[in-house]
Amino acid sequence: MDIFAPKSVPVRKIVLLALSFCGFVAFTNLSLQNNSIGTYQLAKTMTTPVIIIIQTIYYKKTFSTKIKLTLVPITLGVILNTYYDVRFNLLGTLFATLGVLVTSLYQVWVGAKQHELQVNSMQLLYYQAPLSSAFLLGIIPFFEPLSGDGGIFGPWSLSALATVLFSGVIAFLVNLSIYWIIGNTSPVTYNMFGHFKFCITLVGGYLLFHEPLSLNQALGILCTLAGILLYTHFKLVEQEEGKNRLAQRP
Repeated sequence: MDIFAPKSVPVRKIVLLALSFCGFVAFTNLSLQNNSIGTYQLAKTMTTPVIIIIQTIYYKKTFSTKIKLTLVPITLGVILNTYYDVRFNLLGTLFATLGVLVTSLYQVWVGAKQHELQVNSMQLLYYQAPLSSAFLLGIIPFFEPLSGDGGIFGPWSLSALATVLFSGVIAFLVNLSIYWIIGNTSPVTYNMFGHFKFCITLVGGYLLFHEPLSLNQALGILCTLAGILLYTHFKLVEQEEGKNRLAQRP
């Protein structure tokens, strides 16, 4: 069917990418554990300005002033939400900050490695996934009990096993979508797409889990959404202008 064909890639060139994925998984989960759902989701939106900074400084990529200005309401919204979060704590903020930094590096490297190694999303994930799994196996004993009730080698119910397997399938699809979107667009655009899902998560956290949501936090969410919508608008306009310039060339 010619859907997927592995390509030989030096493993040493994937090590940093695999390690950054491990940090992405660990710190984002620790952030979720120590923060409210709203703060966890909004903190993740800070990956966008961090990615822009990384790409500007280290990859010499340029962004228009309009695109950069959309980061102002996004950042302001995150600050508002975090400041007025009733579950604000220093440890949660630390994990959220580390999660943002590592996630930003991971997403930048996903795009960079696909271009550097001339591979597609599936070919890169083919090497990165097992390598990351091996690294994560080494740190599991430090975060999870190994035996007893709830332990890795403890008794597992059928429902728990099914949930873990289902979660693994979903995680694979999420990772594949990350690679595909970044490979075909950019890390910044991927983040903007991803930010829309946080609205559903915030509403779900408020309705299903009764997460507290103050008026100031709601304003922070709206502020962040405004920045995301502005970015999307400006990006579409720039893409259309680029197509028009190409069409006008002789």
